[in-house]
Amino acid sequence: MSIHRFRPLAVLVLALASVLALAACGDGSGQGGGRAPAGNAATVTTATVQVQPWSDTIQALGTVKARESIMVTAKVSETVERVHFESGDVVAAGDVLVTLSGNQQHAALAAAEAAAAEADRLHERQSQLAAQQLISSSSLDTQRAVRDSARARVQEIRANLGDRSIRAPFPGVLGLRLVSPGSLVQPGTEIASLDDVSRVYVDFPVPEAQLANLAPGQRLIGRSVAYPGREFEGTVATVDSRIDPNTRAVTVRGDFPNADGALRPGLLMQVVLERPAREALVVPEIAIVQVGRDTFVYRVREDDTVEQAPIEVGARVAGRAEVVSGLSGGDRIVVDGTGKLRTGMAIEDTGPPAQPTPAPDAAQADQADQGRIETPAPAND
Repeated sequence: MSIHRFRPLAVLVLALASVLALAACGDGSGQGGGRAPAGNAATVTTATVQVQPWSDTIQALGTVKARESIMVTAKVSETVERVHFESGDVVAAGDVLVTLSGNQQHAALAAAEAAAAEADRLHERQSQLAAQQLISSSSLDTQRAVRDSARARVQEIRANLGDRSIRAPFPGVLGLRLVSPGSLVQPGTEIASLDDVSRVYVDFPVPEAQLANLAPGQRLIGRSVAYPGREFEGTVATVDSRIDPNTRAVTVRGDFPNADGALRPGLLMQVVLERPAREALVVPEIAIVQVGRDTFVYRVREDDTVEQAPIEVGARVAGRAEVVSGLSGGDRIVVDGTGKLRTGMAIEDTGPPAQPTPAPDAAQADQADQGRIETPAPAND
């Protein structure tokens, strides 16, 4: 019998011995659902979650509006006799802006005043005669009606003359002058814009989910690219009574003092609404993992293995996030190194001793410019 006939049997025996040797060297615990050996623990950094004071912000874009704003127009068809202002002038309420020609009305007023004076004299004379019962009371009533009609005619002509003097209805700043002496104006002809900018309004939209957090008197901070580094302080004046069904947002009107006139109607502003401080669980935003619609963090167990803890995220400010549900004070979570973790893996914390997650103050939040209420961040790699 050739020795080659026993070679396959020898190979099979050697393979079986190798399998038995590997099984003898393996970890016999069989626990942890895929737990890595201690020597292969993932290196991460962790932090302990605690309840802390938390103050977030709501950011939006709005357009500056004057407190009072009109386009000054003519009421009658007439020729401009004199213009009393220049573009950009500051005027008080009642100042005459434009005088229109009114020679015909002046002449008519003189005739009406003479007729009214004559009617007064006749009424006075007939009143004396009626007192002596020399004329009937009906004659006196007729003359009284003539007198009253003459007086009303005088008032009508004076009102027409008043329309020839176009005045500022409120104090403010005039825009560009659009008429000149000798111009023919008609009802509706634009003369100049007039804006009261001693205080201005800024209307901006806020998602309906934040409606319960809005109230008049809340502090606002406004910024504009026209004034880099400058902040304008204001307050919430009014919250609209209706929610836009198309955008699902409510319009909030902010009131800003504007003593130096820096803010002008039409200016685009970024508005930051500061919400009152409250107690909340705060975690570093980098610790949050987003996979599809699932949001979770890796929570560290007592045996230094990790598990996925589904959470609901609220506001995000300056690299920190509010946890609405899913965690409790004292939980230890993985902050850095989440991309290589799986449930049940062992970890080794290479960072400093776990400390409570610091809550950012208002200055940090504004400087980072990340306080907008927004959707969860994408998953860490």
